[in-house]
Parts: sequence; structure tokens; C-alpha cells
Amino acid sequence: MKRGSRYLLLALIAVTVILLDQATKYWITQSMRLHESIPLIPNLFSFTYIRNPGAAFGLLAGSSNAFRTVFFGVTSLFALALLGTILVRLPERDWIGQVSIAGILGGAIGNLIDRLRFGEVIDFLDVYVESYHWPAFNVADSAISVGVVCLIIHFAFERKDAPLPAPDTPPPTGY
Repeated sequence: MKRGSRYLLLALIAVTVILLDQATKYWITQSMRLHESIPLIPNLFSFTYIRNPGAAFGLLAGSSNAFRTVFFGVTSLFALALLGTILVRLPERDWIGQVSIAGILGGAIGNLIDRLRFGEVIDFLDVYVESYHWPAFNVADSAISVGVVCLIIHFAFERKDAPLPAPDTPPPTGY
């Protein structure tokens, strides 16, 4: 596949994640009140509309608005630049890596849009067992998490081809 069409396909994956993320967040904000919870699977899964001013798991939620704006702005730009660099440097044949990075990029941009628009991220997927809740998350968080897990597994099991010896190099001998 040509480089241009490859990047077009990867952009389409990222844009799909962004659109799905933003559409679900819009639907939640239009159909639910803040902190409202609708159980879908009792004692396991609900739609619960919350807004998270902090990072993952609510980290930095208690920090000042100005600090969070600067911190998340700088870290988002750094992360997007790093992901773009990784994407460009991956070998063309590394589809798992490329699709994973495209999903992570889409998720990062989806949450960045929320931060720019609202100063916080809209979360609504609530997984729990009885009273023990996993922190609420959204489609963007899901894409980031799945992409990172796929990359970890992919790189952990990636087969590295050993370099071929130079033609005049004698074969290695035992000790």
C-alpha cells in the first residue's frame, strides 16, 4: 500500500474514534443530568454521567484550573508529537503497531477536545461490582487503553530478525 493511502487509512481510524467519542459524549450530555446513573447490567455496568477535571483516575482533580490547563495542554501536545513520531517511524508492514497508535491518537484528541471545550473530560461508562467501582471512563479512554495494551503485547512478542553476518565473516565458534 502506498504511503499516502496508508496514512489516509490511519487518519480514518483516528477520526472514527474521535467522532464516536464525541457523539457518545454529546448523547450523554443531552439525555442525562450530571451525576445521573442508569444501570444497564445490575451490580456490574451503568451509564453514569460525570465530568473529570483531572487526569486518569481523577489525578490532579484538586489542582487549580490554571495549573491543569497548562499541564494538560503541554502534556497533550507532547504526547501527540510523540505518537506522531512513533507512527511515522514504524515500518510500513507493522499494521498492528500503526492501528494501535491511530487508536491512541484518536482517543487522545477526543479527550483533548473535551479539555479545550469544557476544561474537563466527560466520562460515562461505569463498571463496578456491588459498591466497588472502577473509575468512570469514555470511548476515548477505551481506545487509548486498547491501543496501549495491543502495543505492549505486540512489542513483547515481536520477532526480531537477527542481522545477517557479513559475507567474509567466519561462523562463530564454540568456547
